[in-house]
Amino acid sequence: QVQLAESGGGLVQAGGSLRLSCAASGSIFSINTMGWFRQAPGQQRVLVATITRAGSTNYADSVKGRFTISRDNAKNTVYLQMNSLKPEDTAVYYCNADIRRSILSNYWGQGTQVTVSS
Repeated sequence: QVQLAESGGGLVQAGGSLRLSCAASGSIFSINTMGWFRQAPGQQRVLVATITRAGSTNYADSVKGRFTISRDNAKNTVYLQMNSLKPEDTAVYYCNADIRRSILSNYWGQGTQVTVSS
């Protein structure tokens, strides 16, 4: 069984910063792409950022220059450093990972709330 455990969400004022973490645990052979998605109330879940095992990154236009995704392969952990936060960044943030056990499957975390006040 595999679990993705997110942490680091909370309430912050506009212009502030938060750092999200997501640790994968369980019987894992390897992890390919890891990423963060977010879902605001009444909206669809959308991509925020992804990072490959080799470290190649991809960002949504709305967060470029403000958010930084990184990972520690030895710890099976992905991070999202969020700076210059805006009220429109308010959402539940979900961790996502392509994890290989006997086969390659996609997994989601339970989500962590990020609220940015104006």
